[in-house]
Amino acid sequence: VDPQVLAGLGTCAALEISDIPFDGPLGFCKVGKFDGKLKLNPAFGEWEKSDIELVVAASDTAIMMVEGEANEVSEAEMLEALDFAHNNIKEFCKVLKDMRSEVGKTKREFVSADANEKTMSTVTEKYTSDARACLEISDKLDRQTAVRALEAKVTEDMKANFEAYGLEEDGRFSNEARKAVDDLLYEMMRNDIVAEGKRIGGRAVDQVRPIETETSILKTPHGSSLFTRGETQVMAVATLGGSEGDDMYDTMEELGYRKFYLHYSFMPFSVGEARGYRGVGRREVGHGNLAERAVKKMLPSSEECPYTIRVACEVLESNGSSSMGSVCSASMALMDAGVPLKKPVAGIAMGLVKEDDKYQILTDILGDEDHLGDMDFKVAGSSDGITAIQMDIKIQGITKQIFEEALEQARKGRIHILGEMAKTIDTARSDYKNGVPKIVSTMIKQDQIGLLIGPGGKNIKALQENNDVKIEVEEDGKVKIIGIDRDKLEEVKNTIDLQMNGAKVGSEYEAKVVTIKEYGAFVDIASGVSGLVHVSEISEDRVNDVNDYLSLGDVIKVKVLDVDRFGKMKLSAKAVKPLEPKA
Repeated sequence: VDPQVLAGLGTCAALEISDIPFDGPLGFCKVGKFDGKLKLNPAFGEWEKSDIELVVAASDTAIMMVEGEANEVSEAEMLEALDFAHNNIKEFCKVLKDMRSEVGKTKREFVSADANEKTMSTVTEKYTSDARACLEISDKLDRQTAVRALEAKVTEDMKANFEAYGLEEDGRFSNEARKAVDDLLYEMMRNDIVAEGKRIGGRAVDQVRPIETETSILKTPHGSSLFTRGETQVMAVATLGGSEGDDMYDTMEELGYRKFYLHYSFMPFSVGEARGYRGVGRREVGHGNLAERAVKKMLPSSEECPYTIRVACEVLESNGSSSMGSVCSASMALMDAGVPLKKPVAGIAMGLVKEDDKYQILTDILGDEDHLGDMDFKVAGSSDGITAIQMDIKIQGITKQIFEEALEQARKGRIHILGEMAKTIDTARSDYKNGVPKIVSTMIKQDQIGLLIGPGGKNIKALQENNDVKIEVEEDGKVKIIGIDRDKLEEVKNTIDLQMNGAKVGSEYEAKVVTIKEYGAFVDIASGVSGLVHVSEISEDRVNDVNDYLSLGDVIKVKVLDVDRFGKMKLSAKAVKPLEPKA
């Protein structure tokens, strides 16, 4: 089974019996669903048949973390899986309580670093109106500029009147000012939302920011799109190719290759920062993985789309849930490339502000609402169900009721976003774009693979180089021919068929003259497939000199008269069209 579950359970047990302050007990589990039945912690080999793959962490009273993917399951089914996971975790929590009572140490006292009440009361009294003005600003960068200006103002006031703030003369005023302003904005924003349902910039709690969508924004790539939601913008580029583009993965469980993968890039300029890009980090890996899991459930079968597919998502601007913006943009780029997705996919990030028994669930959260709120809950899927889900919280769990409301609110938001995307594109284009390599497939017997490849790869290399194609041979005998010119692909396919199975008696072929003898001409009807046109099969008239009728390199039509048991072919030109002497 997945070691991350065991790692979580072991960590929780170790903390629970130690003297370290810990608000446990907590537990972890994974949940799968097979033929309508939920199963706890399935083995690795079972996951391919599961409709749900869900990791859950919870206490004995509330759920704390969720991550997973699903085959378009409904909100009710997802809630059922979460409830199933929580009930099993509760049993583990009982075990941990018994362990603690039997072998646990006395917990150390935890003393919180209390905030300076005098500092906060002074800042609140003097600068509430300034903080209110900051929260009224919709534009992220303008709001950040206003907040920095407020922090500078408070810093200068603290230096001049440090005693009024309860600070020392040599205090770190800039740090104190930043913390005090952040705490003031935190309290004001949360109170606005819980008491009045009022968000930053005045948006309603269930309102999605304005959406703009485009496709084919780049002409050369196979598919591209631009998805903009408020101040979050993601460009996606889809590229299709053969198996040389497969992505190798090497995990604790297995070594394998992926036919679909999504890369997510988050550049510093997307949040208004001028600094170097340090490469792939936690954000890129986590967000890219979530978006990939959301989209891959809607990909067609390998028979419908035999390509290896890569999607690159570039975050151009970010103010809340660029990972869900990546889901939307990737979906459109794939359809723009002609990939026949089962259905379009969209994602949305939900937030939560909870004070005692009062709470508000927020649709399409901003970055500040994530920072100052209690939950980041991402849900992606089609119009018919959920394909990926992720949640982390900053409080001690959320109830089943909150989960149920959040899932329903997320569903409505997702449907709205899908509707906006559909104004630009809602199904795959009827054919792949120009530049997308075309693939023609055929089957040969497994014991013919060596014959196709040839000694030292001579035959397959010649086929590729002479026809400007790429040939891939799989272990089961499936042969994929990849190139741009479809006529050339069909020609190579026919050549492979001739090489493997020989020519059919009675069939007609185009043939190239390669050798001239006094008794006839040897011709190639395909690379490595030759036969003799006897002098008597060239013309209806008597042929005294073959050179009078044929030259090296001539292309003529021939008919297969016979193939002996050694594979030698007897060909006829006159059976198709008798040749005339050259002038």
